[in-house]
Amino acid sequence: MTALQHVKLGTYYVVHLPRPDDFDFWREKARALVQCDVPPDRVAWVEPGGSGDLFAHGDTRLPTPPADAPQVRASKRFQQLAKNASLHSDPDRFALLYRLLWRLQTNPRIMEDKADSDVRKLEELDKNVRRDSHKMHAFVRFRQVEDEDGAEHYVAWFEPDHHIVRANAGFFRRRFANMKWSILTPRGTLHWDGNTMREGPPARREDAPSGDPVEELWRKYYASIFNPARLKVGAMLSEMPMKYWKNLPEASLIPELIAGAQTREAQMVDAGASKFTGEFEEKPDTLEAIDKAIHACRKCPIGTLENTAVMGEGPQDAALMIVGEQPGDQEDMAGRPFVGPAGQLLDQHLEKAGIRRSAAYVTNAVKHFKYVQRGKRRIHQSPGAKEIDTCRWWNEAERAIVQPKLVLAMGASAARGMLGKTVSISRARGEPIAMEDGSELWITAHPSYLLRLDGAAREEQARLFDADLAAVKERLDELAG
Repeated sequence: MTALQHVKLGTYYVVHLPRPDDFDFWREKARALVQCDVPPDRVAWVEPGGSGDLFAHGDTRLPTPPADAPQVRASKRFQQLAKNASLHSDPDRFALLYRLLWRLQTNPRIMEDKADSDVRKLEELDKNVRRDSHKMHAFVRFRQVEDEDGAEHYVAWFEPDHHIVRANAGFFRRRFANMKWSILTPRGTLHWDGNTMREGPPARREDAPSGDPVEELWRKYYASIFNPARLKVGAMLSEMPMKYWKNLPEASLIPELIAGAQTREAQMVDAGASKFTGEFEEKPDTLEAIDKAIHACRKCPIGTLENTAVMGEGPQDAALMIVGEQPGDQEDMAGRPFVGPAGQLLDQHLEKAGIRRSAAYVTNAVKHFKYVQRGKRRIHQSPGAKEIDTCRWWNEAERAIVQPKLVLAMGASAARGMLGKTVSISRARGEPIAMEDGSELWITAHPSYLLRLDGAAREEQARLFDADLAAVKERLDELAG
C-alpha cells in the first residue's frame, strides 16, 4: 500500500514535537503532510507533556511525499506570524497553523481576510507572544551573586506566559554581552558565561536570589525620577501588570508614590507658578494686563527674539474664541492676529460658514513669532512643546476673562495649548471636547496648512475645514438658543 493510499483510507497521524517551541520541526512535518494531501482533521500535534493517550490509535509513521508533489505555498505574512504564534502556550496552536497552511494551498490570499476566524486567532496569538517578549525585556531584573570561584554572576527570575525563553536568548546575549548571567524561568533556563550560551531545565522561584545591595541604590534612583504630574495609574498597570511587581525591586515603592502623587503634583504646580508668574502672584485679571505682561515676557527663547508680542483681539464677552498657533511675520509687524495670508483665508471660510469674525475673540497659542533669519527674510519656525506649554499661562488667563462657550483650536500647536498634550488633528476634529471651565473645545486644521497644498489635496482639506466650521456654527446657534 502506498503512502497516499494509506491517507485515503482515513489514517489518523500523530506528530510528537521534540520541543514546545520547535517551529522548524513543525514546518518540516507540516510541508510533508500537505504534499501527501493529509487534511487537518486527520493530524494531531502533540508537544512534550501533551495528552498523547488521546491519540493512541494514531500513526506516528508519517507518509513520504511523492517525488512529483507540488511545492507548498505559504505567504510571507503567514510565515512571520506563524513563527511567533508557535511560541504561544495554546495547545491548539500547531493545529491552527497547519489548518491555515492547508487552506493557503487553495486560497493564497486568505491572510488578507481580517474577518476569517483562523486569521484573527493567529494574529491574536502573535500579539500575545510579542507582548510577553516585551515584558521579558522590560522586567527581567538581575541580582548579583558570587560563583564558587568568587567571580561576579548575575541571576534573574522571570515567569513568562508563553514559550519565549529560547527565542529571546539573543536579545539578552547582545545586551549583556560582558556579564556572566543566568535567567531562570519555570519554562527553562539560560546561562551566559561571556562566550557560550547554555540552556537548562526549568527552575523554581527559590532557586533565584531575592535581592542584592545595589537594589537600594536603584530604589532611591527610581523614587527620584518618579514624576507625579505624569502619573496615569491605568496606563501604568497596563504596561507593568502587578504580576511582575514581585520581581521588581522598585515595585515596593509604587503604592506609596501613587498615594503621595497628588500632593507632590500640587507642590510642583505651586512652585512652578510662583517662579513663572514673575511680578504676578495671580493670573492677570484684565486683557490689558495680559497685553502688558506678554510684551515683557521672556520665559521662553521665542520671547528673546527681535519680535513683538501679539495680543488677542475681539469682544471680551465673545461666545467663540478662535485660537491659532502663533503670529506670523505680518502679524508680528502689525501687532494683530491673523492679518497675513492665513488670516485672509480664514476670513473667507468663516464668512462661508456664517461666522462673523468680529464677534469672536481671536488669539494664538504662542504670543511671539518664532523664526530663523535668512538674509533679510525671517523664516517661520514651528514652536516646540515646551514653548507652547509656557504660553498656556496666558491662554488660560485670556479664557478665564473672556469665558467663551466654545473654543476653536486651529492646528496641533493650538490644540496642545488648550489641552496640554499633543493630539492628532484627524482623530480629534469633528467632535467637541468638554473643558474644565464648562466650555467646549473643537479642533481643526490651521488655514496655513491649506495654503501649503495644491490641487485635489487642497480641495479635500478645504472641504474638511468648511465642515468643521459649519459644525461650530451649528453648535454656536444651539448654545445661543
